[in-house]
Amino acid sequence: MLNDVATHYAILTAMLAPAFFLTATASLLMSANNRLARVIDRARALLVELETVSNDDERARIEQLILMQRRRSRITLHGSQLLYLAISCFVGTSLTVAADAFLGYRFVSAPTVLAALGVVMMLAASILLGYESSLAVRVVNEEMDHGHKRANERRLVGR
Repeated sequence: MLNDVATHYAILTAMLAPAFFLTATASLLMSANNRLARVIDRARALLVELETVSNDDERARIEQLILMQRRRSRITLHGSQLLYLAISCFVGTSLTVAADAFLGYRFVSAPTVLAALGVVMMLAASILLGYESSLAVRVVNEEMDHGHKRANERRLVGR
């Protein structure tokens, strides 16, 4: 009886690490989904702006910004997909830990392999999302520079 209780505590303890990773991954996934929504909103605004522009240089600039938003959305999507796979691995880790104890430890290294895969996917997703963040900052800086240049040109014309 005491051995059964110890086994249950050992199983629950072993399932704790994947639960922490699940929480962290879910937070990253929520952030990625919010970022994707912002990218889509910005792309839609640029498409509306593109319809109103007649200047060829300005059209080319807006089309470049739209391409950058498309690139950002793909990167964010791939990061999100990796996070969903990481969640699956962490859930699989918890399930194999529990099943392993009840089935006489037949899965050997499956929980460890699943956990390692989940962590690697989480790392890859974090790298992708970090890269997407740097693209976002670059786009914002380009838009600020352009807006600053236009404001200065209007000021000079107004003199």
